[in-house]
Amino acid sequence: MQVDYPYHFDSRGRTSETSDEDHVRDLIEQVLFTVPGERVNRPTFGSGLMQLVFAPNNDTLAAATQVSLQASLQQWLGSLVQIERVNVENDGSTLHVTVQYVLPRTQERRLRQFARTVQS
Repeated sequence: MQVDYPYHFDSRGRTSETSDEDHVRDLIEQVLFTVPGERVNRPTFGSGLMQLVFAPNNDTLAAATQVSLQASLQQWLGSLVQIERVNVENDGSTLHVTVQYVLPRTQERRLRQFARTVQS
């Protein structure tokens, strides 16, 4: 079992735990929505995804962002997961990200969707 993200307590007042599979999903979410420079001891951790909301929405930017996100996920989680595909959509102030990946230990394919609303 792993510590659940975001950190919280369970009904017994203990640190909440999660399965290995959910832990990988939590790690993907952290890489996607952490801005580089946000973590003191890991200044390069994260991706530039959150700046996408403020950039012009076009096909070239979307393609470049998808490649960049896939590289970030591979860099930080390459030993835990094999990233197959990343899709990003910008809907006003909300980012929708779909990540397809394989868990190497079990060879199970997963498709997860993430969304984040950016507050102005």
